Amino acid sequence: MSSVSRFGDWWSHAALGILLLTIAWWRGNKKWTRVFLSMLIALALAGVVTRVVKVGVGRARPLVQTETVWNGPSLSARFHAFPSGHTAASTAFFAVLFFANWRIGLACLPIPILIGFSRMYIAAHYLSDVVCAAILGALCAFLVAHFFLKEFRNPQSAIKN
Repeated sequence: MSSVSRFGDWWSHAALGILLLTIAWWRGNKKWTRVFLSMLIALALAGVVTRVVKVGVGRARPLVQTETVWNGPSLSARFHAFPSGHTAASTAFFAVLFFANWRIGLACLPIPILIGFSRMYIAAHYLSDVVCAAILGALCAFLVAHFFLKEFRNPQSAIKN
């Protein structure tokens, strides 16, 4: 599970997204270039939002021995449990793919689920951290897909313009 958790880091998702973006751009496929770029934007957005919330909330990780679980704003990584950044980033990354092509996105859905489970298994997060992070990631993906993938969701409007 530690390996799965490491795969959930933002840099591995970013490396995959950049590789796919490069291949789509090199092949001249505008649709998939935009989809992969949107996946990277959603990944970055989810990362920024979760980081701000983590610092502001200051929830202790399950491994930390403390009397209070919620400590308020903190810069210590020991108090950055809520929400799970790994889960939010992975959900945002693959949810954009789901909004662009539901069949491929559905096939990739087990990846963020497995990452979220691995974060709980290694005692880095509580269930509420993972669930809220998945919701946050899905919202980030929805916003990015709404603004960047409009013409691919409604091909008739692109023909009229």
